Amino acid sequence: MSLLRRRTPGARTSSRTWSRKFADAFRGLRRAIRTQSSFAVHLGMAGAVVAAGAFFRVSAAEWCLLSFAIGLVLMAEIFNTAIESLARAPGSRRHPRFRDALDMASGAVLLAAITAAVIGLIVFGPRLLAWV
Repeated sequence: MSLLRRRTPGARTSSRTWSRKFADAFRGLRRAIRTQSSFAVHLGMAGAVVAAGAFFRVSAAEWCLLSFAIGLVLMAEIFNTAIESLARAPGSRRHPRFRDALDMASGAVLLAAITAAVIGLIVFGPRLLAWV
């Protein structure tokens, strides 16, 4: 069976139900949480950010920025995990492009984490300085 199907005009693209699609998505999240230590670190940091936001009583706009930053990092980590999983699939031949793809995905996580740190400094920096 081919992984790539030809799409005929007017044909349904998937026979999966919405509940099955959500179940698969939650399975992917559980798998990332259970198998990736770096994902656990990011979740821990997200928890710390939420606690700090509650402690400092950040505004609604700041919650939006913090939520965006948290989501950005977690999404980047999941994409990185997915690419790692594909590169390490049974039968995959080691190809130099695998290394390139893995390095780029890791770079995306790093960029997302740096972006989140900058957002965190903008939101929490003045409060931390005033608190100290």
